[in-house]
Amino acid sequence: MTVEPTVEGWDPLHSASDPSAYWSTSNFGEAMPGVMTPLGWSLWGPTAERATRAAFASMGALTRRESRFPDDPLDRVCNVFYGRVAGRVDFLVGIGDRLPGTTGAAVAEQVVGAMPDELSSVHSRRRYPVIAFRFPYSFATIGRKVRKANELTERWWIGCVGRTGTLSRAGATRQYLDAARRFDHNVTVQGTHVLCAVQPVYDQLTQLVERSGVGDVTSFMSGYGAHAESAIVTDMWAASRGRIPIEEVVRRHGYHGPREGEISGRVWREDDTALRGLLDGYKALGDEADPALGEESQRREREALEAALLASLPARGRPGARLVMRLAKYVIPLRGVGKAAFLQSLDMARASARRIGECLADEDVLDDSEDVFFLTSEELVSPPRDARDLVARRRERHAHYATLEVPAAWLGQPVATPRTVGDERGEGNLIEGVGAAPGTVEGPVRVVTDPDDADVRPGEILVAPTTDPSWASIMFISKALVVDIGGVLSHAAIVARELGIPCVVNTKAGSRRLSTGDVVRVDGAAGRVDILSRAVGRPDGDEGPDARPRTL
Repeated sequence: MTVEPTVEGWDPLHSASDPSAYWSTSNFGEAMPGVMTPLGWSLWGPTAERATRAAFASMGALTRRESRFPDDPLDRVCNVFYGRVAGRVDFLVGIGDRLPGTTGAAVAEQVVGAMPDELSSVHSRRRYPVIAFRFPYSFATIGRKVRKANELTERWWIGCVGRTGTLSRAGATRQYLDAARRFDHNVTVQGTHVLCAVQPVYDQLTQLVERSGVGDVTSFMSGYGAHAESAIVTDMWAASRGRIPIEEVVRRHGYHGPREGEISGRVWREDDTALRGLLDGYKALGDEADPALGEESQRREREALEAALLASLPARGRPGARLVMRLAKYVIPLRGVGKAAFLQSLDMARASARRIGECLADEDVLDDSEDVFFLTSEELVSPPRDARDLVARRRERHAHYATLEVPAAWLGQPVATPRTVGDERGEGNLIEGVGAAPGTVEGPVRVVTDPDDADVRPGEILVAPTTDPSWASIMFISKALVVDIGGVLSHAAIVARELGIPCVVNTKAGSRRLSTGDVVRVDGAAGRVDILSRAVGRPDGDEGPDARPRTL
């Protein structure tokens, strides 16, 4: 059974597509998870469009006309269908064909796994002179911009977010508009950093490692020291040892939490119950699990690999290799710094919206303060007269979208199908994905779809549809990580490498093919998960294996 698409003006969560556009939801699940709310999409949508175009324009890949926000919705490269955010693969293929050192086909393979038959890749050098002029400047300056955005945003978030609950509606509206402006800027800076710095350096590192034949590229991407993505783990460990109170962890990281990329999600500064519950898992670990010790071990292993790689090269090739590895050490960890900045600005928008919702409920404009998330940003500032009826219709439509499945990739307008209930066990005993953090372990599975309701026990293998930075606190007590989406530069992969646990991403349906209690072998280098046995009524009281066992 299929669900025919219906595009209606009052519903901002479903759009029309150009028939020739090829879409994918693959790389958006981490930032914009699941079915978005109208307020969430109205904040993310224009920002994602501008940020994508600005990032490619900064490296010289777009013409002036192409870099502008398109007037025609059919020309947009970021859109929403049945509440799910998708990006235009054909646009990315066209950009890839303009860039030195890559092709449109290679870009398509990275985004959707293979070059779609419906698309073609024709390499062009016509933008090379512009890229040669613009790219070096963008590469040289973007790191400073990321750090500046992080410093300004963190100071603003810490100083203002706690006072939001006392603002008038007018004051909360002004703060929301300020947060939206900062969010737009910070996402653009982050997108430019990823496309103009992280991806090129990763590509160079990959080529270097492949030429040398020493190790695999993921082994060269950890042990970089203090890391924004894993700072939660360090502070949770300190709290578990009584060195800082849990309140300090919340003060520093309270903008994280379940579905933190969706504005309606409740983060830790609003409800820290789940975070406090995780402390028991940390306390159960021995002192040898100290993340500082793991970080030092990761650093030594990386430096040993770097020395072996340099030794394998002729003398004339070593200066270039050293430069690539030095750039990787500087550029790759900044990815988490940029992400923290846009998450903090998004959280300020969240706090402001909730305060506006409270005011609108008090003014009898809305029935409930949470109804505010079913308005758009424009309607939040100037609520329509029929706000109640509009919210009711959108709530019903939002719930309907949650019952549907949308393809991972498609041409033109997508066709949704009713979500199936149950697992997909009948597909064999091998699940393949992308190896994102090396190591091989065996253990019982814990499938988690909501980290706020997770009952992860030390030593279990965490399996999830997607992850965001709030999951790092759970990953630490896990033996390995298996994720449906993502790549070697995704959040899950970065944190897993820093924590020294094997990780396989982009399994497509791993969270549906596995069940809690299954026993699997995870090979984080080969990107495979072997199912060794299936769960048969594993009792809830089973505490699982000892924490953080040695990899095989």
